Amino acid sequence: MTRATRVRAFFALAVVALSLYIAAAVPVRLGLDLRGGTQIVLETRDSPTAEADPAATDRTLEVLRRRVDALGVAEPAIARSGDNRIIVELPGVQDPREAADVLGRTAQLTFHPVLGAAEPGQAPPERPKERTLPDESGQRLRLGPSALTGADVEGAEARIDQQGVGGWFVSVDFKDAGGWADLTGAAACAPAGDPTRRVAIVLDDKVISSPQVDPSVACRTGITGGGTQITGSFSQSEARELALLINGGALPVPVETVEQRTVGPTLGAQAIRASAQAAVIGTVLTSLFLIAVYRLMGTLAVLALACYGLISYAALAALGATLTLPGLAGFVLAIGMAVDANVLVFERAREEYATRRRKGLRSALTAGFRNAFSAIADSNITTLIAAGLLFFLASGPVRGFGVTLGIGVLASMLSALVITRVLADFAVARRAVRRRPRFTGIAGTGTVRNWLSRRNPDLMRHRRRWLALSAAALVLATSGIVVRGLNFGVEFTGGRLIEYSTSAPVSVDRARDALADAGFPRAVVQTSGEDALTVRTDELSNAEEARITQTIDDLAGTAEKTRDELIGPSLGAELRRGAVIALAAALAAQLLYLAVRFRWTFGTAAVAAMAHDALILIGVFAWLGKPIDGVFLAALLTVIGYSVNDSVVVFDRIRELWAGRKTAAAPRKTPFARITNTAILQTVPRTINTGMGAAFILSALALLGGDSLTDFALALLIGIVVGTYSSMFTAAPLAVELHSRGTPPPGTTRGAGTQSTQTP
Repeated sequence: MTRATRVRAFFALAVVALSLYIAAAVPVRLGLDLRGGTQIVLETRDSPTAEADPAATDRTLEVLRRRVDALGVAEPAIARSGDNRIIVELPGVQDPREAADVLGRTAQLTFHPVLGAAEPGQAPPERPKERTLPDESGQRLRLGPSALTGADVEGAEARIDQQGVGGWFVSVDFKDAGGWADLTGAAACAPAGDPTRRVAIVLDDKVISSPQVDPSVACRTGITGGGTQITGSFSQSEARELALLINGGALPVPVETVEQRTVGPTLGAQAIRASAQAAVIGTVLTSLFLIAVYRLMGTLAVLALACYGLISYAALAALGATLTLPGLAGFVLAIGMAVDANVLVFERAREEYATRRRKGLRSALTAGFRNAFSAIADSNITTLIAAGLLFFLASGPVRGFGVTLGIGVLASMLSALVITRVLADFAVARRAVRRRPRFTGIAGTGTVRNWLSRRNPDLMRHRRRWLALSAAALVLATSGIVVRGLNFGVEFTGGRLIEYSTSAPVSVDRARDALADAGFPRAVVQTSGEDALTVRTDELSNAEEARITQTIDDLAGTAEKTRDELIGPSLGAELRRGAVIALAAALAAQLLYLAVRFRWTFGTAAVAAMAHDALILIGVFAWLGKPIDGVFLAALLTVIGYSVNDSVVVFDRIRELWAGRKTAAAPRKTPFARITNTAILQTVPRTINTGMGAAFILSALALLGGDSLTDFALALLIGIVVGTYSSMFTAAPLAVELHSRGTPPPGTTRGAGTQSTQTP
């Protein structure tokens, strides 16, 4: 065993041991879409007296934190996002209405003297500090300037009258007893029954209580003891909510709910169970495929994939990342992507063994790792670019997908280039293995490569025909966008989407008619399963949502709300802009990277093929009427990364063949189109085997992953098929066409039968 092998073995063992420890000691934090609960995104707004700057948002966050703590929710999370947004996560809270009302209330509490009753039709007072508000019974009162505010309150507590007469009330204690005594002492000077003997308690411009000062209180003396009771026929929940708001304090600036998501625990558990089943079945099928194709090396790759899964899980736990539903899908998908690096190495080792059999298995394997490194690095870096864009430009669950995808890519490179190599080096060093080279799986060239060698098709001979076919597919797909339009989800349009699990099937037409009768004629009703119904509307108040829920409940007998998403119109427009920016940034970043690593012709061809794949996928979803939402955006950016991966592998082989064109296998005057054709034929086995590995995982997700993952898996399956095609029949022919039209370098001429000698 060489010194380099020992170092790699020690490093691999240390990483696996550390990952085992972290996985056992640190649990991964599940997102609310997996464990159930409510996420509320609040945005601070300017008020007449304060600007919603980051400092005001931080003060608002602290007030909200006290309110959240008072709600009694287990393991809540509250954090600032950007300059003026606050994300509140409430695990286990299935009815967000009460929580949203409590969090969104400004809670500006003030205590006012009553100046008298306002006569009917009387104009509002001209004095700026005097105001007119209706009391609890609707009688309009003229109120003087506030004598006390919520800042003067020491504490508040909801209590019940022990005699059972008065019901629930809120007991309030003041920091300074003098202020309350002065206010009540002035009111006590008025005769009994006079409106001016009352004190008005105002919360957010609404009189919540206006009791008369007791006749036993002396004029100018007031109520001593520094406390009072707020009454008003409160229920237990109303009294507790009021006490919570008073104790939490007033918000420095108003807040508006711009996003609200609620997922039932049943739906989250189903998603975890379905994803786990898909992961197990897909991984088993992928493992069997690798073992069948690569035998011993395939078995070792499966062991490395198991280590990959462990390392990825431990990295998520160590970083404190939140595993969301799209993130879980990204984790499962990365298992299929991790196959790619192993396949690249094994295919290159097969080629080396076939041409240099006398040098043995170890030499072929070493050359395989060496020759595959550039393609592995380039293809994984392009995927990391997509993952990074998701993290920086997306939000919420899609950002979680970017995190898990990025971790998965790094872990896959570690498992393939370090762990697989350690295991493979150890195996080929065994005498029993060297005596049976075909048992390793790299001593034969494989069925696909043998078939291609016999047929040797000239694919680039008809390159313009392939480009015309790609253009036709592009026109057909984009016509779907024009004819059918894009079905943007509520994330991009704003509005509310509610999903119900019904005890009996409900006709879409019946539900649509019933909702129209209830005052929601524009509600879009769809079935999302045998006993599941989805209602999508414009932005709704909580009271309107309750009416819709009651309507569905009446139709179905019993309807359980399993998902509730509310996106404000401003946030929807912002997410649309973010999606466009993410796609544009992905294209620009990929072009820049490929231009640096290869040539501008290759970069242009790869980005054109990438745009071709993205537009076809969008067009197919338009024809099918599938939603274009955040999960689709995650799938689209993954398809972009996959498309570039395939193109990079082909272009890397072209670059290698072009650089070695002085050899007998590729003489100097070999046309560029012939070299490109050879590169495609040499990389087809890798493309097929990698695609099959990912297809097993995605097919399992599509069939077993549940409704929430079906569209995600479908988008990626379409992307794999289209990406595999475009790397051979769009990117490569386009690169040949661009190369043939390029300017030859100095000292070369381009005439009949003369080819440019530029280096790709």
